[in-house]
Amino acid sequence: MEKVIIIRYSEIHLKGKNRGYFERVFGINLEKALKGIRHEIRRRSGRYLVECFDDSQTDYILERLNKVFGIHSMSVALKVPTDMDEIFAAAQAVCSRSGTFKVETHRADKSFFLNSMEISAEIGGRLLSANKNLKVDVHSPQSVINIDVREDGTTLVFNDFFKGAGGMPVGTAGKGLLLLSGGIDSPVAGHMIAKRGMNIECIHFHSYPYTNLQARDKVIELAKVLSGYSCGTRLHIISVTRIQEEIHKSCNGEYMVTLLRRFMMRIAEKLALKVGAQCIITGESLGQVASQTIEGMTSSNSVVKKLPVLRPLCGFDKDEIIERSRAMGAFEISIQPYEDCCTVFLPKHPVIKPSPEEVMKEESKLDVESLIDEAFKTRETLDL
Repeated sequence: MEKVIIIRYSEIHLKGKNRGYFERVFGINLEKALKGIRHEIRRRSGRYLVECFDDSQTDYILERLNKVFGIHSMSVALKVPTDMDEIFAAAQAVCSRSGTFKVETHRADKSFFLNSMEISAEIGGRLLSANKNLKVDVHSPQSVINIDVREDGTTLVFNDFFKGAGGMPVGTAGKGLLLLSGGIDSPVAGHMIAKRGMNIECIHFHSYPYTNLQARDKVIELAKVLSGYSCGTRLHIISVTRIQEEIHKSCNGEYMVTLLRRFMMRIAEKLALKVGAQCIITGESLGQVASQTIEGMTSSNSVVKKLPVLRPLCGFDKDEIIERSRAMGAFEISIQPYEDCCTVFLPKHPVIKPSPEEVMKEESKLDVESLIDEAFKTRETLDL
């Protein structure tokens, strides 16, 4: 009798002839998640089994696997030979000694001499005989003993299904570059896109010395949280201090945020093309702040010439974003009171609906390409 962890994948079963590719990437991601832990992973007809691990690390393994996109559900099971006495011994081991229960059987091995209903009846009867305080309730039982008879001569016996992260395996949907600030929204945006199978690299803009190094460290911690879901990530840190100083010196202050966003998007596209990313991802939510009006988004979008811009949070309200931030473990980091570059030279009344003509008029006061090149030279890259 061996303890194993059953992993069932999510949408991969819909992939038809491409299913093998998705399964291979999924298997690689499982191995990455369990790196450093003694284990073996075996694939069994649409399921993966984690075997040969130290029983004391069961909860730690589940914690790591809970961040792997593509997992529909997991169960901690006992694996035994497909023999009724062995199956009963495993069922007895996972069964409560009192209360109500039922037995549910899935028989993948159609050659076994009993069918699913007969196995359930036989094991249920034995459990009743062995435990006088048990009662059968097939409608609302307090516990369920699940029996999964596999084709390889083994049977898995378990109680519970633990919900997985869902989505698609990271690495099956290309690569995107995430604009990662120190706030609540952008890590959630990256998490949502990674859940759809996309590899994520991050770009962060800072304004040192107007912002402190603690703000930088905060962003690194957020990138580490995101890397736990994306099988590792790369963080690019770029200074926009000179750009902000030039905007402040030469342009109408009300356009500071609009102009800065346009510079960020230009730099992000330049970096994305350099690292092979196929899109830019932002944490913008429509109407949340002055720069996130449809006019503001249109203005920043207009400078991106070759790549799509994805805004997965566009229709979310703040409470929904906060809920997701808490769930992914980023919220307590995001609310640390260290300011990001967007708070530097912030006007009292930023323009809310920038017109293209006025934006171009203000931007014409700047040497845009020179400032972009200068900022790009400050790039620092961290592998997380």
